[in-house]
Amino acid sequence: MDLGPSSFGKRLAIVVIFSCIVLFSGLGYLYFSGRGGAERNLVGVIHVDGDITSTEMAGLVTAAINDAISNAGIKAVVVRIDSPGGFAHLVEQIYLDLLELKQRKPVVASTVTALSGGYYIAVAADHIYAHPSSMIGNVGVIGVGPENLLPSEVNLETGPYKATGFSKLLFPFNLTHALDSFAGAVESGRGARLELSSAELRRGMIYIGNEAVRAGLVDEIGSLQRAAEHAAAEAGIRAYTVVDILPGDETAGVETSYPNGTGLAWRDMTVATLNRINPPPAIYYLYLPLDAFQTQETVTTTTEQGGAPPPQATGKGQMIVDLSHGNKITPWILNLLSAELAMRGVYVGYAYTWEEVEKAINSTACLVVAAPTETYSRDEYREIERFVNKGRILLMLFDPSAEFVDDKALLGPVNSLANRYGLTFGKGYLYNEGDNYGLYRNIYVRSFRNSSLTTDLEALVLFTATFIHSTDSDAAWAPRDTFASVAERTGRYAPISVIEKGNGTIAAIGDITFLMEPWAYVEDNRKLMMNIVHAVSEIEVPIIEEPEDKEPELNVTEPDLPIGTAKLFDETSNGEESEVWWVRTGENEAKVDREDTITIYTYDDEGNLVSWRTPEMGQVYDPPLPGLPYPLVEGKAWAYAVTYNLTIGEEQFNGTIEGNGKVIGFEELEIAMGKRYLCAKVSISETDELPRPEDTLTMVSTELLWVSHDAGLVRAETEISYYVEDQLAFEESRVLMLKSINIGEGVPP
Repeated sequence: MDLGPSSFGKRLAIVVIFSCIVLFSGLGYLYFSGRGGAERNLVGVIHVDGDITSTEMAGLVTAAINDAISNAGIKAVVVRIDSPGGFAHLVEQIYLDLLELKQRKPVVASTVTALSGGYYIAVAADHIYAHPSSMIGNVGVIGVGPENLLPSEVNLETGPYKATGFSKLLFPFNLTHALDSFAGAVESGRGARLELSSAELRRGMIYIGNEAVRAGLVDEIGSLQRAAEHAAAEAGIRAYTVVDILPGDETAGVETSYPNGTGLAWRDMTVATLNRINPPPAIYYLYLPLDAFQTQETVTTTTEQGGAPPPQATGKGQMIVDLSHGNKITPWILNLLSAELAMRGVYVGYAYTWEEVEKAINSTACLVVAAPTETYSRDEYREIERFVNKGRILLMLFDPSAEFVDDKALLGPVNSLANRYGLTFGKGYLYNEGDNYGLYRNIYVRSFRNSSLTTDLEALVLFTATFIHSTDSDAAWAPRDTFASVAERTGRYAPISVIEKGNGTIAAIGDITFLMEPWAYVEDNRKLMMNIVHAVSEIEVPIIEEPEDKEPELNVTEPDLPIGTAKLFDETSNGEESEVWWVRTGENEAKVDREDTITIYTYDDEGNLVSWRTPEMGQVYDPPLPGLPYPLVEGKAWAYAVTYNLTIGEEQFNGTIEGNGKVIGFEELEIAMGKRYLCAKVSISETDELPRPEDTLTMVSTELLWVSHDAGLVRAETEISYYVEDQLAFEESRVLMLKSINIGEGVPP
């Protein structure tokens, strides 16, 4: 081993170099951390990424802000924002901490996405940059109101709002206060640079990059580097280093990400998801995609009374609430109305089938059709028309709130009845940004025509109401500066229409919430309800005795028609008559032969429809469309939902079918040959939605089937309404009646 001077010198040089590396590494650490009293020129970057829905995330951001305040080496800060906002209290926490930081050092915002609470945070900065395609704004609040308390004798609370936290009636005002705080922060932070009026700011609009600059929501289009350069200039430094600020006195050039409280990307979140992790009442400064608002749980239809109401023992009429059309209305909603009627000797009952409506209608003073999801047929309308002509009341209620709307059927079902009286419930909802009750969707109604239902009214408040297109039957109007949400224009909108027809009355009201407590006690809402109560209780009806003997229970088992069985039907379609052959051509196949086409139907071993085809088109169901659930007994009900693929030529479309059925009774039918069959009478309602490139076709059908064990289908009555983009295009009426049947013999020559 060489231990000479030359070797020693080399070793000494290596040691010196290594020591320098260690020394400079230490100085570098002090340089970048600001420790040891060394003051360097740093521009720190604080990242706000994703939705702010966990205290952990908000805590990490505020810890980074505190580090920026205490680190003398950091001369200015850029807040890098890519966020839709989040829980109101967490957003406000970050905003207020940034204001404290701004008192000590320049703060500049660089926004990728700054929506709702994300923008709330941005306005704490002295200067805001955005990208040309950045989404900015959405100033506003999402509120999920308190639930009703179901009290317990075991779990006790010390005050009426201890469990719910808020008053349901005052909650809209709480949201308005939160909006005022948000808008006030924007107006204070942007000052004279803001080009939007207070009303425009509060609309919740989203602005893209350059639009946001013109609106004064941001100052310039520019990159993160440009924002850092601006921050350094505000701090009066020329040479600087840009570092990410991480909590815990650390700074480094690494990407920062924070956990949220949902485990989901914010674009996949829904209001229901937020409610699970942050139970109502809750307030959010948060942007969510439109679909996120459509996943709320809706009101289910239940009733304590059940079945057709009994006839009255007095001459007082009764009120029947029709539930036979999938109506989204419950006794809970109509509880106050029911109580007022009961005190006047009027019974309120709920009818689940149209047969129950027909059974009770002669002893009924008022028929309520509220939030239906299935259309009314011509025969049902004729029955209602006869009812009104006897001097009775038809009360149609609709509410555009998600709790009362089927997003597939929308307005079609209620308008299938309203249209026959020259009325049409309008799309969307009414709102007024200036004259409202705590929230823009809670509109005032102050103009009235003197009618049986609107007499002596001075002011109503309707909560998320729609309007009625009509001719001369308008009975109440919102102020002229009220908007219709779909039209996006002001007008003299009428949310109430009343038609006096002979001795009868047809009333249409575009709100249901006004009947419910506590909203019933706002302005003259209760007086409107009492006008309804008085009109109903004054009607005298005949006393109808109910038969005492009950029919024995009947049932129809599944038909067993052998291969070769042929049935001949007479068919009437919109007045046109023709003959139709049905032939069982195989174990799992049947053929239907009409004058213009032949259709082949394929079934699985359980009798469910797998597919059908004609020479021009074909349709395949996934899963198969269910058949009737034999044995058929009165009251048996079922529901189904399937998707399908429709092929027309070389084009393919994907659609969905949702339906429900119920066995509503038994009847004996006689066919043309004199043969009589005992049949189960089955009601089926179905909605078929088919998106097409240019529009969406929706087919809403109601069908009555008479089915026998010996012959299968004996009679069918079908009403189909075709809607294109929610506008009624045309209607079809079809009746099919068995004429003859040849068991296992095929079609006779």
